[in-house]
Amino acid sequence: MTVRTRTIAHLLLAVSVAAFVTLCVAQHAPMADTLVYRAEGAAAARGDGGAGLYGFTVTRWQLPATYPPFAALLFVPAAWPPLAALKAVCLLGNIALLALLVHLSCRAAGLRPTRASVCAVTAGALWLEPVFQTVLFGQINLALACLVLWDLNRPDGARGKGLALGVAIGVKLTPAVFVAYLLLTGRRREAGRAALGFAGTVAVGATVLPYATWEFWTRRLFETGRVGKAWIVDNQSLQGLVARVLHTAEPGALWAVPAVLAGAAGLYAARTARTPARGIAYTALTGLLVSPVSWSHHWVWCVPLLAVLWAEGRRRTTVALALVFTARTMWLLPHQGDLDLQLDWWQQPLASPYPLLGVAFVLAGCRQPSASSSSASTIRYA
Repeated sequence: MTVRTRTIAHLLLAVSVAAFVTLCVAQHAPMADTLVYRAEGAAAARGDGGAGLYGFTVTRWQLPATYPPFAALLFVPAAWPPLAALKAVCLLGNIALLALLVHLSCRAAGLRPTRASVCAVTAGALWLEPVFQTVLFGQINLALACLVLWDLNRPDGARGKGLALGVAIGVKLTPAVFVAYLLLTGRRREAGRAALGFAGTVAVGATVLPYATWEFWTRRLFETGRVGKAWIVDNQSLQGLVARVLHTAEPGALWAVPAVLAGAAGLYAARTARTPARGIAYTALTGLLVSPVSWSHHWVWCVPLLAVLWAEGRRRTTVALALVFTARTMWLLPHQGDLDLQLDWWQQPLASPYPLLGVAFVLAGCRQPSASSSSASTIRYA
């Protein structure tokens, strides 16, 4: 790769980051989730019980704490610096994590990323809607995706493989779907370590914040309304899709049935995937589909998915999918108040592009020839 190519790649990243920062400053981006993390860390630092950690709301959206107490302990340092400094660290840190996710995704897919290629791809990936929203809100999605992807792509039998996945589950429960993937692919030892790592996070939380731990695991975990309204276009899970299609805020069993079917299909596609990278992508999509709430920024797993498609030579599909994840069609529709429940039939695909793509990708995976059991047992992660 020539010096000119490297220079252009670095310049693209610099321009992209500068444009993003300028947009954030111009719009006075509140980085709302960072404010929640800061409040959680402050509550944990004070040693507040469940009422303190799970009783507050912050920002004009009245956002509460929704993560386990272990996560609040990790957020304690967020309560120390001035708010402006914290926002700057979160913004630049998330951009660095995006570059790491691009690198890990390429390695997992069998590509050989260079520094220049990672810079160029990161410059474009920053504007994918899930990534953009994650950085804009100051979310931790990129950190968790990197942690999970790094752990799962370590060589089979690597020391401690699975523990990092368990820690990710202890921070935010949604990565637990990858434990099912490990079990279905015969990696029982790694699944056991993930369970052990998760149990360790619960133990740490119980030791430092015993009342908050009891409060979360016996009560707050089941208060699904704390997360937000499941029917708004922000929610790109199957439940959000079904709620909007049926024009009801409580789809109930009408959502549970397709969720179970999607879960079974997704895990089957993951178990029989031809490559580990595809298996991980199917598992991530399955978790996003069946979760009651998968905000659009949870779909940062589109980065590893795009890497898989590119590595397989599906260039047109990769470009088309990247355009869908950049289009932001759900935000172009009326969605103030309860307008999300009044969308016409032709607006429904625009309101739910991610779950529709997820279902299509999973169904395609179920129809493709699977790797033989003998070859699957010898697959090594890149």
